Amino acid sequence: MRASWPDPDDIRACRAALRVGSSSFHTAGLLLPAQVRDHASALYAFCRVADDIADGGGGNDRIDALRVRLEAAYAGRPRNSPVDRAFAAVVALHGVPREVPEALLEGLAWDVAGRDYETLADLEAYAARVAGTVGVMMALVMGVRDAGALARAADLGVAMQFTNIARDVGEDARMGRIYLPRQWLREAGVAPESLLQNAAWSPALSRVVARLLGVAEGLYARASGGISHLPFGCRTGIHAARCIYAEIGRMITLEGVDPLRQRAVVPLRRKMSLVARASVAALLPQSAGDGPPLEATRFLVSAATAAATPDRAGAGEGRIVWLLALFERLERQSARA
Repeated sequence: MRASWPDPDDIRACRAALRVGSSSFHTAGLLLPAQVRDHASALYAFCRVADDIADGGGGNDRIDALRVRLEAAYAGRPRNSPVDRAFAAVVALHGVPREVPEALLEGLAWDVAGRDYETLADLEAYAARVAGTVGVMMALVMGVRDAGALARAADLGVAMQFTNIARDVGEDARMGRIYLPRQWLREAGVAPESLLQNAAWSPALSRVVARLLGVAEGLYARASGGISHLPFGCRTGIHAARCIYAEIGRMITLEGVDPLRQRAVVPLRRKMSLVARASVAALLPQSAGDGPPLEATRFLVSAATAAATPDRAGAGEGRIVWLLALFERLERQSARA
């Protein structure tokens, strides 16, 4: 049975919801081809609903309710709402395997549970779920099914999440959350409990943040090599995303920005310079983006590549859809109360 296109009225409802609550995604979406913008809006609207429900209290009952909605969408019997109907149509149309959004819900469940991240491997597992999943889903909408390209998309998602964590150390601590590896904090002489009680910038904490940003920088480099696997029209936007988010990390480590007191922001002029650099990089040959995925993202890549190629009524090249959705998701995560 061939997958069908989502109902235009459902798509308009998704876009309207994002216009009100996710203005940056809505504005960016205006730059995309209509069908790509529509399908991205359906996917991201579901992610938005999941975020809001997980943040609304009620513990695991809310996560269980989200899992029921996801199961219904994949069974072809979505809940009677525009978001669920459009999401069900888009994942069927583009062959998005259920394991990927299921992993996203697992990451939200970890947030609800207040899970601690003892080691880097623990943190990679979290980032794979809350950011790597979105990268893989949007890459599939883009028409990318190559394992190497999907692995690099997941790398970029994890790297951006690490940058987000470094940027928001103060905000997270004030909300009672620590995402930095606790093992690293103790090794540096920073007691996790003291960070929660009285978040104060120190040389020791600075070293831990710089260490995480160093890991992110390595992932940005790996992701750069994979961009050449993507459709040509996608490359400038994805290079720009990589450059801009990496710049946030450099501002923290090189310019002495204190993320406990202020949020590192790349100035508009600098962003424009980085976009220009990305435009040139998109035209140049890059080093190979081959290599295995992170252990934490291997299951996502395996699920996406094992999924059958969708028998669909037609879907256009996704351009920079997954990038835009990932940017928006990271922004929302950093603002979650």
